Parts: sequence; structure tokens; C-alpha cells
Amino acid sequence: MVVEVEIGSLATTDSPRTSGVDPEHVQALAVVQTPLPPITVHRPTMRVIDGLHRLRAAELQGRSKIAVKYFDGAEDDAFVLAVESNVTHGLPLTTADRKRAAARIIASHPQWSDRMIASVSGIAPGTVADLRRRAPGGRQGDESRIGHDGRVRPINGAEGRRLAGELIAENPGLSLRQVARVAAISPETVRDVRNRMMRGEDPVPQRGKQANRDDRATAPRIPRPSAVPDRDAAQDRAAAVKRLKADPALRFSEIGRTLLRLLSIHTISREEWDQIIDKVPPHCRGVVAYLAGESAEMWTEVAVRVQSKVAESA
Repeated sequence: MVVEVEIGSLATTDSPRTSGVDPEHVQALAVVQTPLPPITVHRPTMRVIDGLHRLRAAELQGRSKIAVKYFDGAEDDAFVLAVESNVTHGLPLTTADRKRAAARIIASHPQWSDRMIASVSGIAPGTVADLRRRAPGGRQGDESRIGHDGRVRPINGAEGRRLAGELIAENPGLSLRQVARVAAISPETVRDVRNRMMRGEDPVPQRGKQANRDDRATAPRIPRPSAVPDRDAAQDRAAAVKRLKADPALRFSEIGRTLLRLLSIHTISREEWDQIIDKVPPHCRGVVAYLAGESAEMWTEVAVRVQSKVAESA
């Protein structure tokens, strides 16, 4: 619900933007003829969460009221929303402001994973991990964290890896997601466990100092078809898909045609992907990023499973 609120009743303290408002940006907003989006205000404190430049532009226009959407959560959550809002749209926060914000969120939301905080503050997960290590107390007492998908996973995945290894050995037909749910680790970690077992290695890698870091298993490298020339990656994919389309085993079956349609999506060039990414509306970016990550995870699982069948038939 959007309501009109007296500008004089609003507070502008505790902003993640330490340098304050940008006068040029305020001037640019003040001459916009169409109505600007409502600002977001923390109802319990009447503090502006998002829209400080719009507020100053309204004052410059001589207005006494401004359109407001209220947020009723806790103050710590209000700060998180302020950071996320200023990262995803409007005048972006500086790198220094984003790091300061991430450090504050680490203190207020220590149960959040590095990737979760990174997605909110607009910095790399590795930078968040470094900030966490340097924070008072570091990682002491951490056992598990909440990821971006809302799931709770252990910091040290050794036990989860061992359990995953047992499950895979007993039930090799289980999917990555099924094992991940039981072992309380990510599907990517399950994939790494399975690949290590296929190579005859221990499911728990000996990584020294990295053993206590967030588990970031890397997906296996799936080799390209040997007949594809070493050209631009998009051309390689297009050439491979073209050959598959000529295969009657795929062309004349419903499942085969579905597979060809799915594979054809990924034959566009990097330049085309850049154009698509640039045109994603700001309010949709989080959902698109989530769905892209989920799709990437599923395609990697498909690649691993198909590649394992290649090995079986070799």
C-alpha cells in the first residue's frame, strides 16, 4: 500500500551511503516530469530505507508530502533492505560502502552464508569471507549457515561429504538433489563427492587451510566433441547442435526434439547474452539470477550423468 506522508516526519539517518546524497542526481530527479516510484520507509522509526535522493528531489520541488511504502520488519532487516535496494537500482553504492555494509550484515546476520550476504551487498563471496574472518570472533562457533536458497548447510562439510559418499555407494541411482537433502550439503558438493569416488579418491578432500571454508565444489570439465573445430565457443555449440539435428534418432522422437530445442537455446553468442543481461529489468534481476543458477546446476547434473554413461559404454 502506498500512502502520502509528510516529509518533515521522516528521518534520514543510518544510511549505507556514507557520502550522503549526490546533488547532481537530486537535480536530475527534480526535473523528471513523470511521478517517481514511492520511497520505502521503516514504519517503527520513520527512517528512509530507500529513496533518499527522491526525497531530496521532492523537497527541491517544494513539496510537503511524498509517496511512501512502509516496511515493518526489524531495524537490522531494514538496513539489509536499504543495502539491497541501493545495490540493485538507482545510484549505486560505492565499493567501500558495500564492504562496510557487508561487515555490518555479517554482525547482524551471522547465520547467513557468504554467498547470501554477497548477493545482498553486491560484492564477491570471497570478499565477504575475508571480512568475516577479520571480524571480532571470526568464524568461531559457526556450525551451519543459511544459503541464498533458504537451506541450512554446515560450514565444515566433512560429515556431509562422508554421508553423501555412503549414500552414493549404497544407492548409485539417487539424484544429486536427493543426496544433498539427506546429507545437508549442496548438490554441487554431492557432485564433487561422486566424481571423487569415480576417480577412486576420498570423498573428503585434504585441503589444509581451506577445509573450514565454505564448500565450493567445482563442476567437472565435460570435454567438447573432438570433431568440433577450436573456434568461437558459440560457433562450436551451434555446429555440434546442427550435427545432432541431423541425427534421425533425435529428430524423429518427441524426447529427442525436446532435447534439441533445449540445446538450441545455448547456441547464441556471448554478445547476444550480454545484450540479454543488460536488458533484464532491475526488479527482475534477483529472480533471473536465481533461475539461471538453478538451470546451470541442472545442466551440469545432466552433463555429469550423460558423461558417466559415455564411460559405461566405452
